[in-house]
Parts: sequence; structure tokens; C-alpha cells
Amino acid sequence: MTITFSSGDLFATPDVDAYAHGVNCAGAMGAGIAVEFKKRYPKMYKQYNALCKNGGLQPGDVFAWHGRGVTVFNLATQQHWKTHATLEAVENSVTKTLKLAANMGISEIVLPRIGAGLGGLEWSDVKSLLIELAGEHHVTLLVAEEFIAGKSLRE
Repeated sequence: MTITFSSGDLFATPDVDAYAHGVNCAGAMGAGIAVEFKKRYPKMYKQYNALCKNGGLQPGDVFAWHGRGVTVFNLATQQHWKTHATLEAVENSVTKTLKLAANMGISEIVLPRIGAGLGGLEWSDVKSLLIELAGEHHVTLLVAEEFIAGKSLRE
């Protein structure tokens, strides 16, 4: 459908029904924006951690968690927090997420620069991939290309 790149803060953006962010498959959310997801959604973190400990999350997978009025898509972009993300894992997890979201009736997903921060990928490569994938699906992606605390991505 569409993709919009903006500057701001995911969590200062109103009317968000779904978020996505990159995670490792080791069960750790100890750095980057994952820390904020862990803090805001502790039940999600516990389920994610247990899934990882049981080997149930592999690169390219997605763990969709449903909370009160929000869905969080945890995109498995890297094996371990000590390793880098791969474009293949980003592509596979984003594709699965877009299909899941469409089946769930979710029309928009808000996300950071997945795989390009602590994941170590070049943002230009990830951005091109996201543009391509967004054009193939009926879910809008709203991407925080630059973090500005307290500013809505919709401003």
C-alpha cells in the first residue's frame, strides 16, 4: 500500500493500533528501542523470552503479541544480540508481518529503522527493501526515520 518516513517518537504518536520492531532470537531486550517495548509491555517480553528460550523464534520469524488495544510485531531480524541483522531476515519477517496484519484487519504499523540501529545494517538498504515490500501489501508502514523525543510521527 503505502509507506511514510517521518521524524518523531513512536510512543508519542496517537492512534497507533500496531507497532513493529526488530528483535534477536536470544530472548534479550536490553538495548535500543527494545528496552522501551520491554518496559511498556512486560507481558509481551515474558512471552517473547520464553519463546526464544524454547527455540521457537528464528531469524525471519515474527512473534505477534496482542495487548490492550495494541498489537506488537516482534520481527526476528538477528540470531543473537551479539550478531548483526541480515537483510534476508528483515525481508522474511516484514513480509510475514504484513500478511498477518492484513489478515487481522490492521491497516497501519508504526516502526523504527529496523535492523539499521544496533542490527548493523545500512539504513539505505533496509529503506529500499521496506519501500519494495510496502508496495506489495495492503498495510501502511509509518517509519520513524529519525527519533525526536515527544514528537508525533504524524506532525
